[in-house]
Amino acid sequence: MKTRDDIRNIAIIAHVDHGKTTLVNELLKQSDTLDGHSEISDRAMDTNDIEKERGITILSKNTAVRVGDKQINILDTPGHADFGGEVERIMKMVDGVLLVVDAFEGTMPQTRFVLKKALEQQLVPIVVINKIDRMGARPQEVVDEVLDLFIELGADEAQLDFPVIYASAYNGTSSMDPDIETQKHSMDDVFETIINTIPAPIDNSDEPLQFQVSMLDYNEYVGRVGIGRVFRGKIAVGDQVSVIKLDGSVQNFRVSKLFGFFGLDRVEIEEAKAGDLIAVSGMDDIFVGETVTPVDHQEALPLMRIDPPTLQMTFRTNDSPFVGQDGKNITARKMEDRLKLQLHTDVSLKIEDTDSPDAWVVSGRGELHLSILIETLRREDYEIQVSRPEVIYRELDGKMQEPFESVQIDTPDEYSGGVIDTMAQRKGEMINMETGNNGQTRLTFSAPTRGLIGYDSQFLSMTRGYGILNHTFSEYKPVIRNWEPGRRNGALVSINSGSATTYSIMSIEERGTIYVTPTTDIYEGMVVGQSSRERDISVNITKGKAMSNVRSSNKDQTASIKKPTILTLEESLEFLNTDELLEITPNNLRLRKRILDTNMREKAQKQRKTDSKKG
Repeated sequence: MKTRDDIRNIAIIAHVDHGKTTLVNELLKQSDTLDGHSEISDRAMDTNDIEKERGITILSKNTAVRVGDKQINILDTPGHADFGGEVERIMKMVDGVLLVVDAFEGTMPQTRFVLKKALEQQLVPIVVINKIDRMGARPQEVVDEVLDLFIELGADEAQLDFPVIYASAYNGTSSMDPDIETQKHSMDDVFETIINTIPAPIDNSDEPLQFQVSMLDYNEYVGRVGIGRVFRGKIAVGDQVSVIKLDGSVQNFRVSKLFGFFGLDRVEIEEAKAGDLIAVSGMDDIFVGETVTPVDHQEALPLMRIDPPTLQMTFRTNDSPFVGQDGKNITARKMEDRLKLQLHTDVSLKIEDTDSPDAWVVSGRGELHLSILIETLRREDYEIQVSRPEVIYRELDGKMQEPFESVQIDTPDEYSGGVIDTMAQRKGEMINMETGNNGQTRLTFSAPTRGLIGYDSQFLSMTRGYGILNHTFSEYKPVIRNWEPGRRNGALVSINSGSATTYSIMSIEERGTIYVTPTTDIYEGMVVGQSSRERDISVNITKGKAMSNVRSSNKDQTASIKKPTILTLEESLEFLNTDELLEITPNNLRLRKRILDTNMREKAQKQRKTDSKKG
């Protein structure tokens, strides 16, 4: 069978923070791709601000490097479970994978997830043991862990015979030997292993076209862009082609532009053929999984499965007393248009209208997925309010089911008891416990997704920041009845408007944890802290000290307050109860009650208690 020996298509997969993007950087630097004048920044493939700040990859990225007369097309995939849908689709576009594993941490939950997807697609694996220079690195043990994982996931004999490269992507070194002394400042071992191990794509470019969309992009000049692989045939600018839609219907369009990938650039091309990874524009509503074919030979490729959302929140326009003080985009029309624009590129997202014209139910793959959307909107000058994240239930054979996650925790031994207790309270079932000789315990649980909402901050506090928590969606199971997780403590709620004062904060800080600083602008119904009790406490946080010309006998003491706790976006979302909202503006995060008026809120609470007694 004829093949295209001039190209290789690979995906780089790994657990989050094991060094995928840094490795791609080095492959770009040390290939024949960039000219001598080109400079490349650290983690150049992470292009948006949030990716750079958080050090995570959110969207898959395409690049291609030139090594001699060969072109290696590389897809850098996300490592976080919330973006697993991206990983799954990328597997359809490539012939092999580089599995990157940290030489100290070894195999982690997301390592299992991405490797499972690769083996299901019968892809050829290469293992890169990265961070070989890290203190405590144990490369040979980690290779054994990887081999065990391959066997556990049902790899065949050919897949088990994977080559292993040892590298420090950060330092730009690699070797085929685990001895760190053999590391050399070169990525040649990686390039040679890819070219010699990953199969070249089949060259069937003389057959009718089949191009399948695996990713989406959007450009205001050319509209929606479908990114994918040419599986068969050729495609050229100006061609009249058919798109076989997900529902089986067919639409025709003319290819207005084609793009290839080279280095960090997307370059216009006139033609592509079998084996090429390209981007196509010309059709406004092309979608992931759809097949582009000749008009006279319409044959669809199998549909791609996109994991359904597991978590949802209500997004609404801001209606707080401070609306419009920070952001420019505050109308329902602008909000709706922006959310629908997000659907052009994020296929794991779902947006539904509600009975209210200024509220929408937004569903995603997890807390991180939704929080990054929120962060993106606030940076674009939107003001929004969101509700507490809730899991999405589904019905199967007449029974309600809820999503469960596989949880892996690495913690110092002294904190393992507390972790086990808190996971049990959240209905986590312990699957395995391993105690190492390094003072670390590894715990594995199966836990309902709703039990994990808000657990991250509690976990970090409990383990003094030394614990590592990883979780990934595993399956739907029957709903756990008569149990509702959530915040146990009530809130400290302001009963008036004004500016917070040091004097008033001093008088109420013994009643809970304060979340605002002196001089912060406050409105009635705003949550200013967490109560030390299970019930909400109404407080006056704007009260000033009464002025008097009479000095007390023990003299005035210098006012001092504890340092207030300032919550991040994720921590604020975790804090929310069902009767609360989070107000998000470009410059502020404000927790608030749904009903701001103190008297009306208390009446509503009494009514709910009365109704529950009747029920």
